[in-house]
Amino acid sequence: MKNFYDLKFVNGSRGGTKSRLFFENGYGVSVVRSDFSYGGPQGLFELAVLEGTEQNFKITYSTSVTGDVEGYLKESQVTELMNKIQSLPKKM
Repeated sequence: MKNFYDLKFVNGSRGGTKSRLFFENGYGVSVVRSDFSYGGPQGLFELAVLEGTEQNFKITYSTSVTGDVEGYLKESQVTELMNKIQSLPKKM
């Protein structure tokens, strides 16, 4: 399973850093830390669940993992959510 350390962060357009990673089941994550993200000013991360591919994706709010963007996350909490997302049934 992929974890926090598999994320490749780049500079975001509004400052801070961001990373996207997609999984074999058709889901992925967007992980952000900036002055505008939930927890960013405290050095914490925000995670959104994605569905699709690197070329064509959208945020999804309808998984059993979460129904919204999750904020104020430590690295270990990002990994926990990533594991749950990777365990979701494959997206058709």
